[in-house]
Amino acid sequence: MSEWLVLALAMGAACVVVLIVALVRHRTAREDEDPSETPDVIEYMTMMIGVVYAIVLGLAIAGVWEARGIAQDHVQTEAQALHEISERVRVYPPDVRDRIRGDVDSYVGHVVTTEWKTMADQGRVTEQGGRLFDRIRADVTDYQPETDFEAQAYQPLVDQVTVAAAARNSRADSTGATMPGVVWFGLITGGVVTVGMVFALQIRRTLRELILAGLFSSLIAFLLFLIWDFDAPYSRGITASAEPFAQLFPNLPG
Repeated sequence: MSEWLVLALAMGAACVVVLIVALVRHRTAREDEDPSETPDVIEYMTMMIGVVYAIVLGLAIAGVWEARGIAQDHVQTEAQALHEISERVRVYPPDVRDRIRGDVDSYVGHVVTTEWKTMADQGRVTEQGGRLFDRIRADVTDYQPETDFEAQAYQPLVDQVTVAAAARNSRADSTGATMPGVVWFGLITGGVVTVGMVFALQIRRTLRELILAGLFSSLIAFLLFLIWDFDAPYSRGITASAEPFAQLFPNLPG
């Protein structure tokens, strides 16, 4: 199901619920009920609940957005480290250089064509990607430099393999949702309470009040959708992309 369809359904459902509750409450209200007699304490509580919930929503949005940025940084770091490996092996003998570059290209090609789709659909990296990366590590670490120039390049290459491995592990850890279930429970419950407090103000069936209540509920639904959309950095909405691999390895399919 499209994310935009989910958003439209969520916002529409929020408006419908508000309208139904408002109409039912209007029909069941006492004839002598006066909406202007809402106690001041209820108005104060409604304001405070709205402020607190707005702060919580803001922190949640900032958290998932930061997680998405960190996920993109992992991709950039991994791609840059692999690019450095591919470039720095030019000091090695042609057969060794070509083997390492070929294995790097095979790994990157697998990431952008196969592993990325697995991350989006299943929330995990592939075993084949791990095996291809292990081959790169073996290529670099098992080579015995034959000249001083090669020896000087050896340790920086090993360091770049370590950087790429750490970035890959971090990318694997970032494939799932970042928001714990208890936080989602608090966000949804807080949204229900916040909207519910609108009815504590004895909202009636005037067009202006219904429009404002509907817009308010739709806004909360939109913000919750935004958090959900950013919650999985590699699989929904504005996701972290494989663009760094495509930029640094332009000759590979992707």
